[in-house]
Amino acid sequence: MKQFLRRVLPGLACFAFAAVFAPQGGEAAPKGFLETIRRHAMLASTSPGNGDLNPYAIYLVPQDMGSLKKDEVLITNFNNVNNLQGTGTTIVAYSPVTKNIRLFASAPANLAACPGGIGFTTALTVLKAGWVIVGSTPSKDGTTGTKGDGCLLVFDANGKFATAWKGPDITGPWGNIASIDNGDTATLFISMAAAGLPSPYVLDPATHYPPILHNATVMRFNLHVPPGKPPVLDRQSIIATGFAGRADRDNFLFGPTGLALDSDGTLYVTDGYDEEVTAIDDAVNRTTPVTRQNDAVGRIITRGQLLNWPLAMIWVPGHHLLVANGRNGQVVEIDPVAKKQLYAQWVDNDQAQQPPGNGDLFGLAMTPDNRGFYYVEDDMNTLNVALP
Repeated sequence: MKQFLRRVLPGLACFAFAAVFAPQGGEAAPKGFLETIRRHAMLASTSPGNGDLNPYAIYLVPQDMGSLKKDEVLITNFNNVNNLQGTGTTIVAYSPVTKNIRLFASAPANLAACPGGIGFTTALTVLKAGWVIVGSTPSKDGTTGTKGDGCLLVFDANGKFATAWKGPDITGPWGNIASIDNGDTATLFISMAAAGLPSPYVLDPATHYPPILHNATVMRFNLHVPPGKPPVLDRQSIIATGFAGRADRDNFLFGPTGLALDSDGTLYVTDGYDEEVTAIDDAVNRTTPVTRQNDAVGRIITRGQLLNWPLAMIWVPGHHLLVANGRNGQVVEIDPVAKKQLYAQWVDNDQAQQPPGNGDLFGLAMTPDNRGFYYVEDDMNTLNVALP
C-alpha cells in the first residue's frame, strides 16, 4: 500500500490485544466476535526470494491439491523489490505445519496476456477443482500514471500459469473475490477500480487533490470447469457501477475493495473513499447493474464512524462482517442486519505511522477453526494472526 522502506521481522512475536470499543453514544453494543480476540502473533515474512514487498490478499487453501495443502495460507505481493506499487509478481504460501513461507507461483513482469504487466492485488481465490485465480492491476513506475488495465490470471495447483482473462470491462481487478463454487461451475464477484484514473499528480483545481471518478464497478463472472482443464469464462456482467475511484500517491488508488457474499445472494461491498459498506441485492441473478444514487451504490449498511478507508472484508461468527481499515491499524466489526458498527480493535498500533498503523492493513482471512483471523502488516511484510 504505502511506498516507504519496509522492515522484515524474523521469528515469532506475540503481544497482548489492544482495547476493543464501541461507537460513542447510545446503548452498549451487543457482544461480538472481536470481544473474544486477546492475542496477536507475527507468523512469518511474506517477502519471497525475489524481494517482492507489500502483501495484499490472504486466502486459506480449502483442501489438498497439487503442491498446496489444506489450511495453507496464500498471500499476494503488490510491490517489487524496488517497492514500486503494481509490480509485484509473486504468490507465497504459509504452512501452519512447518511455520515457513514458500514461493507458490510467479508471473513474468511483462506477461503478454495481461495488459500493462503484473501487479498482484487482493483479488485472490482457490477453486475446489484446483485452480488459483488472482487479479493484476499493474504499473510501470508505481503510480496510476503508468497503470495498465490488468487481467485475471489462472494458475494450476502447482503454481503453473494456465491462462488469463482480459477485456474492456476488466479494468484493474482490485478487491476480494467473493464466490460460489460448485466444483464444475463457479460464480465470482470482483471489483474493478482503475478505469480512467490519471496520475496522482494530476490534481482537481477546485480541491487540489486527485479527481474522484465514480466509475468503479463490481463484476460477476460465471465459469465452468472442464475435467482436468482450466476454468472457462462463460459470461461476465457488471452488477454495480458508480463506486468512487481516486488515484493516490501512497495508496496507489482508492476503490471498492471488500466483497462478502451472503447466503441470500446479497453482496456487501466496502467503498474505501466514501467510507461506507453497501449492499447489492440479488447479486447472483440480477441482470441490470445497480447504479449510484444519493451518493451511494446499493443500500447503505453503515458509513463513517469507526470506518476509516475500509478495505478487505470477511464474515466472522455471529453473522457479522469484519473490515480492515486502510488509514489506521484497526479492524471494525459490523452487524449487517442491524446496520450497526459494534467494535473496533487495534491490531496494529505502530506509532511510526500517523494515525498509528496507517496503511499497514489489507487482506483478511479466518483461521481454520473459525475462532481467529489472519491479517497482513504490509509495513513489515508479515503475515499475522489474531487469536482468542
